[in-house]
Amino acid sequence: MHALIDRLIRPEIRALRAYHVPPAAGLIKLDAMENPYAWPEALREDWLEALRDAAMHRYPDPRGGALQPALREAMGIPADMGLLLGNGSDELIQMLALAVAAPRAGERPKVLSVEPSFVMYRMIALFAGLDHVGVPLQPQDFSLDAERLLTTIEQEQPALVFLAYPNNPTGNLFDPDLIERVIEASPGLVIVDEAYAPFTDASFIPRLGHWPNLLVMRTVSKMGLAGLRLGYLAGPPAWLEQFDKVRLPYNINVLTQASAAFALRRRDVLDQQTQAIRSQRAALLASMGSIAGIHCYPSDANFILFRTAPGQAGAVFDGLLHRGVLIKNLDGAHPMLSDCLRVTVGTPDENAAFLEALSESLSSTQR
Repeated sequence: MHALIDRLIRPEIRALRAYHVPPAAGLIKLDAMENPYAWPEALREDWLEALRDAAMHRYPDPRGGALQPALREAMGIPADMGLLLGNGSDELIQMLALAVAAPRAGERPKVLSVEPSFVMYRMIALFAGLDHVGVPLQPQDFSLDAERLLTTIEQEQPALVFLAYPNNPTGNLFDPDLIERVIEASPGLVIVDEAYAPFTDASFIPRLGHWPNLLVMRTVSKMGLAGLRLGYLAGPPAWLEQFDKVRLPYNINVLTQASAAFALRRRDVLDQQTQAIRSQRAALLASMGSIAGIHCYPSDANFILFRTAPGQAGAVFDGLLHRGVLIKNLDGAHPMLSDCLRVTVGTPDENAAFLEALSESLSSTQR
């Protein structure tokens, strides 16, 4: 069997590890940038009532005809822009990669992103047989290195450029003027990934159509609907028509479409939760800033990246886990993230438990 695997499976795939999601049962789960708030009971009852008419015996609407107007209205997508739905942002990244994957002039097309950033840009490029080019961010504050980025674009001529805005895992917003320069300098498409849009007022959606090569990608996961796995891509219709050709049929199931349409009609509840998370983010940053032994980075997302003293990230992570709090250990994920951990903003009680566990963990590592 192993010989057959070696013969059939690409070596770069054999070298990978499957995406790992750590078990979280019984823990305060602050590792995955989820909205910590459940729906109120009355809203859940209304939602279940809305699902009664879902046609479970039929295939779903392939393009989400009833869902698209709700998304357009809720997210302010310009009427002249196209909209494409995906099973989370990951599937949309995959559609984009598959659509441009054919070699040209004997060379594989390139996908460019900055580093550190969302790991799936690089991973999906590999899956699709594309070359990935990573441009390091400025080490002191994770901002764009304009000269290096623009020079690399000129040299590599990427088919796709991905910029997360705000960036994951660093939490910061890039300079919008520099993003405009990237759009204007790029020979291919620039995709501004606004997964964390609920936690910032900055967006490129109002600028769609200003450049022929700009697309904006979002997800509803971070606004409290992570379980639905729904992402969307907005941009000039001529582009989305091409990417729609590689979309798998019926990729957005009946329950997701009905649930998302319902939730967007009650977006006031989700917005209240988002505002609570923003408020808690500010409070958590202030509290973490007074804790000796760590350095926190500013965030426009629903998480906070922080750095421990050299060599202590693993011990602090384990100390938190021992005290019932699960966050994300990024130490080793990228050279710029050495000694870094990332915590999702939770409820006030969850944040208080995290702060107490963090202080205890830091104390125990410094003894």
